[in-house]
Amino acid sequence: MCATAVLLGATLVTAAVPAVAAPVAAPAAATVCPTGWGSTDKAVTAATSTSVRDVRTGRHDCYDRMVVDVPGAARADLGYSVRYVDRLQQDGSGRHIPVSGGAILEVRVNAPAYAPETGEATYPARAGRALPGVDLTGYRTFRDARFAGSFEGDTQLGLGVRGRLPFRVQQLDGRLVIDVAHNWTGAAAR
Repeated sequence: MCATAVLLGATLVTAAVPAVAAPVAAPAAATVCPTGWGSTDKAVTAATSTSVRDVRTGRHDCYDRMVVDVPGAARADLGYSVRYVDRLQQDGSGRHIPVSGGAILEVRVNAPAYAPETGEATYPARAGRALPGVDLTGYRTFRDARFAGSFEGDTQLGLGVRGRLPFRVQQLDGRLVIDVAHNWTGAAAR
């Protein structure tokens, strides 16, 4: 009986405590994404004999990113050409490399994917195949990434994207960065 009275008393005290509303969280600030990149061809004519070592990708609020690593290359020496194409045609042979997606960005880096002195591959990719180590599962814009080859000191990649979206290219020491926006409006996904 004593235990019942204690439990009943605890229940009554708990019920008598007024309910307090939890503080309302302020709405998150909307992310504003850049939209002024455009979708026209972008190119810089510089070149380096420093070799491509890796290609990796990442997801961001406003864009998907591809990074071509060329360790040791100075920013000013990293030439490139990035443009939308109807079909990816391999340099030298002209062979068609199928790339999935609503649009195809051809990425040319003016750097070899092999050691110029020996011809030995420095990036373990095979022509026509998906880029090694690149998994595009869950990306909003990227759909496919293919290696087309490395010919006469240039490395050619195909990047399949959802549609013909704005993109930018940035030269940094040791890497070339290609960002493709998720949309034209500048609104981030929630």
